[in-house]
Amino acid sequence: MNPTILLTGKTGQVGSELLRLLPQFGEVIAPDRRALDLLDAGNLRRAVRDIRPQLIVNAAAYTAVDAAENDEATAYAINADVPAVLAEEAKNIGAAIVHYSTDYVFDGSKTVPYEEADPTNPINVYGKSKLEGEQAIRTSSVPHLIFRTSWVYGTQGRNFLLTILRRTTEREELRIVRDQTGAPTWAREIAVSTAKILAWVIGQRSVVSGFSQVDGTYHMTAAGETTWYEFANTVLEEAARVSREVSWFADATRGRPLITKRIIPITTAEYPAIASRPAYSVLSNSRLVRTFGFELPDWRTQLQRAFSAGFGWID
Repeated sequence: MNPTILLTGKTGQVGSELLRLLPQFGEVIAPDRRALDLLDAGNLRRAVRDIRPQLIVNAAAYTAVDAAENDEATAYAINADVPAVLAEEAKNIGAAIVHYSTDYVFDGSKTVPYEEADPTNPINVYGKSKLEGEQAIRTSSVPHLIFRTSWVYGTQGRNFLLTILRRTTEREELRIVRDQTGAPTWAREIAVSTAKILAWVIGQRSVVSGFSQVDGTYHMTAAGETTWYEFANTVLEEAARVSREVSWFADATRGRPLITKRIIPITTAEYPAIASRPAYSVLSNSRLVRTFGFELPDWRTQLQRAFSAGFGWID
């Protein structure tokens, strides 16, 4: 029997992509903010008890890294308290949970990709709140899959890709940080990878029994690594080639020409950010490969696919 799936965060970058893919597995209930106030724990508990899903997919997150430094209460409410409530209620009704976390749970002191078992040590409020959400799920003993992602971007919402495209229509020169290294990951690839895993899990005797075989934390990011500076340059290269008929690109640039002529590399110290960022936050996907037998494409391939998204690419 197909499960009932409760999806939170359906308007976010990953959530909107999941909303397109999850219906193949069962009935998806995805309340909007008016129907489900995530800041109201009582309302959230009642919703889970009324819907009684077999699977909860929590794609809701407070992702404004700088804003979180001055808005700790909201960041912790969304990133830590909501996962804790969902995990507790899922445990009570015999459901399982999928949750998304971040590379920012690490401090960036390594120079080789982080493994899931490496010590965490977040250096900003966003990372700390996301780590607390992870820990709440693990401590609850609910059957779960936690996927740590990194440098997520999409063709809607607010993210580095869309910001760069907007700025290239406004400025001849951009200044981009060159000493932070990570793996830019397209939200659609995260959703597609999640769907591949759920296809196997749900195909087992029951959702919970499927989860029990693979339960745990996994890194789910693009292969390879780059800097914000190199990523911005690659965005401009792809933008120069893309057809203006790609709808999301036309929206991002508002149909205006690209006028940026050069990108200047700068250091983190030269960039006026409120929150500290890890200098190196590349994640190893080896556990994902060992367990599920696939890995996400290289970050360049993902970016190329994103620029073709207007023509309906899907894996």
